[in-house]
Amino acid sequence: MKRRVAITGYGVISPVGNDVASFWESIKAGKSGIGPITKFDASGLDSKIAAEVKGFDASPYMERKDARKMALFSQYAVAAAVQAWRDAGLDEAPTAEGEAARRYVGPYDADRIATVLGNGIGGMEIMTESHRKLFDAGPGRMPPMTVPMMIGNEAAANIAMRLGLHGPAYTQVTACASSTDAIGQALDMLRLGRADVVVAGGTEATVAEFAMGAFCRLQALSTKYNDNPEKASRPFDADRDGFVLGEGAAILILEDWDKALARGARIHAELAGYGGSCDAYHLTAPDPSGLGGAGAIKNALFDADITSEEVDYFNAHGTSTQINDPTETKMLKIAFGEHAHKMKISSTKSMTGHMLGAAGAIEALVCVKAVEEGFVPPTINLEHPDVAGGCDLDYVPNKGIAMPLKIAASSSLGFGGHNGVLVIRRAK
Repeated sequence: MKRRVAITGYGVISPVGNDVASFWESIKAGKSGIGPITKFDASGLDSKIAAEVKGFDASPYMERKDARKMALFSQYAVAAAVQAWRDAGLDEAPTAEGEAARRYVGPYDADRIATVLGNGIGGMEIMTESHRKLFDAGPGRMPPMTVPMMIGNEAAANIAMRLGLHGPAYTQVTACASSTDAIGQALDMLRLGRADVVVAGGTEATVAEFAMGAFCRLQALSTKYNDNPEKASRPFDADRDGFVLGEGAAILILEDWDKALARGARIHAELAGYGGSCDAYHLTAPDPSGLGGAGAIKNALFDADITSEEVDYFNAHGTSTQINDPTETKMLKIAFGEHAHKMKISSTKSMTGHMLGAAGAIEALVCVKAVEEGFVPPTINLEHPDVAGGCDLDYVPNKGIAMPLKIAASSSLGFGGHNGVLVIRRAK
C-alpha cells in the first residue's frame, strides 16, 4: 500500500492574479493575462508581448531587506510559499537563529519538512543587468550579489529560510517540466517517509530582454498578435503562431495523508500519482509520434492505480506552437484510447502564457481547484480548431463548464524531451 499524500495548502503569483482566489476567478472567467511588455523596451523584438505579473507587492510575505537580496523568481516563490503555508494552517517561521530555530512547526519537526522547487532558468533579470554592467563598464561594476541572486537553487533556499524548514531543499531543472517533476519528487519523498511535509511547486521570471531575445531568435514566440495580445496564445487553434512567455510561481503544501488528518488539516485534494519519461529525440521539439509523452501519462495512471477512463479532466501542456499541439493530441489518443474523445481537455496557457519552469505547478493548481469546485476551465481563443492538423478533441473552447470531477491530470513537456504528468484526485 502506497502512503496517500494530501494537498493542504496552495499559493500563487500569476499574470491573472496574485492570490488563489483572484487567480481562479480569472481562470474560470477565461480572462487573459497577456499584454504589451512593460518591464523593458521591447520595440526591437519581433514579439513585443508577454504575460507579466502585475501589481506584485512582496511586503506582505517578506522583509524589504530580504526582498532586496532576491531576484524576482525567488520573490515570487517565497510569496506563493507563504500564501500556501498560511492556507495550510501551519505556523509562521521562527525568529530565532541557530539551534533555537530548530523547533516544531505545529505537530511537525522542522527537520522533517522539505522544499522541492522547479524552475528552468533562475534570476534572468539579474543575468541581463550584470552582463550589461560587465560589457559596458567591466567586471568591477558588476553587482556583488550577482551569483547568489542569479543561481537557480536560491528560490528553494529562500523559501526554507523564510519558513524555517530544515529538511532537504532541492531544485529540479527539467525545462518546462521542472515543477511537475518537482511535485513528483515531493510525492516520492512523502511516500518513502523521507519527509512529513513538502513545500513543492515552481517559479519563473523570464520576462527580461535577454530571455525574450533568445526565444525570438529561436522563433518560438507568437509575433502575429502584437497589436492584439489577448488573442496571441491560442492552443489547438489553426491560427496559432507560437507561445507567449509568462511568469510567476505556484506552491502546494503536501503532507502525509494520515498526519494531515490527525492535525485536523483541511485537505483540498489528493496528489495521487506522477509519471515521467524522456523522448530522447530532439533538443527543442517533442517526438512527433507522441509515444514519449504517452508513456509519461501511462506511468502516472499506473502510479495512481487508476484506469484511463477514470480521468475526467486533462490540463494539457498546450503551448500554442505548431508542433506541440498536434503532437500532444497524439499523446492523449495513444494513452487514453477512445476515452480521449470523451474527457474534457483544456490549456490554461491561453490565459497565463507559458510560465516555463513554473507552468507545471500552476497547472497542477488548476487541477486541484477543478476537482475541488467541480469546474473545467476553458481554452480561450480557440476560434478555428486545427482539425486538419490533427487537433480534433474536446478542448473546452472559450467557456468553462461546471460539472462533477473526481480525477484530473496535467502534463508538462520540456525542451530536451522531458515529460512529466501529475494525477490529482478529489479529496474524499
